[in-house]
Amino acid sequence: MTTQPRTAGTTSRPTWTSPVDLARYDRRGLLTEAEAEALLTLSIDQLRRDGLSLDAASLQPLARLVRPLADARTGLHGLRDDRHQQRFARDAAGVVLIRCGELRRAFWGWSAGDWVDVIRTSSADFRRSWGGQIGPNARPFVLAYAYLLGEFTAFDRLGGFQRPALASRVFGAGPVDEAVRRICTVLADWGYRRGAGKLAAVICQTLLLNRSPLLEDLSTEALATLRVHPAMGGQWGKDFYGLQRAIAALGHAHPPPSRHEAGPAAMEGVPAAWAASVEHWYATSTLTPKIRSGYRSVLAKIGRWLAAEHAEITEPGQWTRQTCASWVAAVDRMTVGDFSQWTHGMRSQNRLGKPLTPQSKSGYLKVPRAFFRDLHEWEVIPRRFDPAHALRTPRSVRALMGPDPRVIADDIWAKLLWAGLNVEPEDLPTTDGRTYPVELIRAITLTWLFAGQRSDEIARLRVGCIRWQHDGQPIPGDSGEVLARDAVCLLDVPTHKTGTAFTKPVDPLLGQAIKAWQAVRPAQPPMLDRKTNEYADFLFAHRARRVAKHYINTAIIPMLCRKAGVPNSDVRGNITSHRARSTIASQLYNAKEPMTLFELQEWLGHRTPEATTHYAKLTPNTLARAYNDAGYFARNVRTIEVLVDRDAVTSGAAAAGEPWQYYDLGHGLCTYTFFEQCQHRMACARCDFYTPKESSKGQLLEAKNNLQRMLANIPLTDDERAAVDDGQTALDQLLERLTDVPTPAGPTPRQIGIPATATLLPVVEVRHGPAR
Repeated sequence: MTTQPRTAGTTSRPTWTSPVDLARYDRRGLLTEAEAEALLTLSIDQLRRDGLSLDAASLQPLARLVRPLADARTGLHGLRDDRHQQRFARDAAGVVLIRCGELRRAFWGWSAGDWVDVIRTSSADFRRSWGGQIGPNARPFVLAYAYLLGEFTAFDRLGGFQRPALASRVFGAGPVDEAVRRICTVLADWGYRRGAGKLAAVICQTLLLNRSPLLEDLSTEALATLRVHPAMGGQWGKDFYGLQRAIAALGHAHPPPSRHEAGPAAMEGVPAAWAASVEHWYATSTLTPKIRSGYRSVLAKIGRWLAAEHAEITEPGQWTRQTCASWVAAVDRMTVGDFSQWTHGMRSQNRLGKPLTPQSKSGYLKVPRAFFRDLHEWEVIPRRFDPAHALRTPRSVRALMGPDPRVIADDIWAKLLWAGLNVEPEDLPTTDGRTYPVELIRAITLTWLFAGQRSDEIARLRVGCIRWQHDGQPIPGDSGEVLARDAVCLLDVPTHKTGTAFTKPVDPLLGQAIKAWQAVRPAQPPMLDRKTNEYADFLFAHRARRVAKHYINTAIIPMLCRKAGVPNSDVRGNITSHRARSTIASQLYNAKEPMTLFELQEWLGHRTPEATTHYAKLTPNTLARAYNDAGYFARNVRTIEVLVDRDAVTSGAAAAGEPWQYYDLGHGLCTYTFFEQCQHRMACARCDFYTPKESSKGQLLEAKNNLQRMLANIPLTDDERAAVDDGQTALDQLLERLTDVPTPAGPTPRQIGIPATATLLPVVEVRHGPAR
């Protein structure tokens, strides 16, 4: 490596110059006749004897090929005092020259595949290809020649090899070690615990691909080029994110872009004019990036539907009410995968070809409504129809939609709570052999189990989001005092999809878990919050990367289900992060002293109580208690005691028309057989069927021994129920209304001339059989 300062007047920083200046050489790919003949007689033994000296007569015709190989060997580091390494480098040069003779092309004209055929994919394969004549130690030097002279960087095609060793030979151990040290120091401060050897390999490959050992040369543009290099695929690409973060922290480049900045995929199978209008809407709409991306996918699906069903319509301005009606009908009959650009994920989940859910149908109609509404308001197309009316969701679809919280069963939720409160290091989920610290896992687990927040809100919590209060006064966080037993733990929730930031009370267990994580959390660089467009210190961040919002679904929930011994799904579907929100809300709504719907609305952070109804659901037990307390049956049906004269029944007197059953009115007895149909049952007019209890007949009847007491259910009319529930005023109104209504005996109460007597039917336990 050659380092030199910049000239005066410029910013002073080191630069690196390659030991091989390719512009100095004759880089023709074809061999001359003399070169081809000389290569036919060249052997490894000859090169070992003569070396790469042009004084040897056999190498003079090959000067155009030998000189760059000799210069490259001279420029390699670590050979000066090591005779073994010098021999390996010489053998590698012989391998390259002999291969030139076999291919009848100079190495200047080799493709990446030609170099791979020489280097091979392993040391053992390299040794076998030369029949044992060349040892495996020559392979790294062939790779070094390929890198310096052939500008070879197809490292992904070579199998395993030592990147740090190649970088040290090309750049020198000093600059490489310094670059690795600086990067590893930054990553270690952020909690990156990946093995030093693996980190060094990633760093060295990045330096090699950039063809410079200087971190200063890793600009934002250079990193963007390296990010899409084939050699940076797979695990290399995952580690490359942290590397760019560290380079950005050192001030040499911008942080890595998010997936939103990469831009959406191109639409396929869509009319060009329709695609252009969709892209214009996508670039102009003020919806959030995630919502715009989802809308764009649906609009692309509409474009493919147009190409298949209405080829004559290629742009939004050609749509009519009839086109809207056709799309509504198509959505109503659509299945999963229809007019989709990719279907591999649907096929793996066994969803392809299944009918759309009502919610999906509603979404497929909501998107074009918003699309055409915006185009009309922007005056991009003429207003030929009303999108809200022409693309409204059919009533048959709306009828199938409504609040349906997917609450997790109490027994399963209790087991998940137990698992979350007892997370141990051996339970931690791992990804590619790596995991987060146990304190972070516990904190994010208890946040999911107790906070009732969306996964996005959990992932975006800030450092210091937990506060403590006692008797309405804040408790200093650094005072070190023991918290009062009745201290309230408050959680600061960031701005979310339906509102601004707010504060809510949570269980102290959650506050203690977050406090434990903050005590060991490594300092992290500020990261951009895409929702608020501000840089923030995220609570759940490690190794310069925020914990993804889907980490709860992909790692935390499977870990808890495994520890609790419960399946990952139930009859309502997979156990997901959002189902915890419904479960917690429903439990608070059904508690012994439940939260009201408005209190629950504030605790969940909803804008309206209507949104809360989609989460809070009354359990069957709570509904049963409320139903029993309401006394529906007792309110609508009353019971009255009936005296059955068994002597009259057995003697045949009842069959002859004599009274045999007596309805006890309290003040008298009624012998009318169809008493439940009598309109005067609540206000007896004392017709001929009435017998006063004070009369001798009534007293003789009650004195009988063979008298059976029964209960009869009497349904109440609205007026009678009002008389029972509302008191004397309603009773007087009932008596007034019945004044001219005939009694079972014929005369009306007015004709009888006896004031009607109220009969308030008693509320007793309803049962069949004898009363006593």
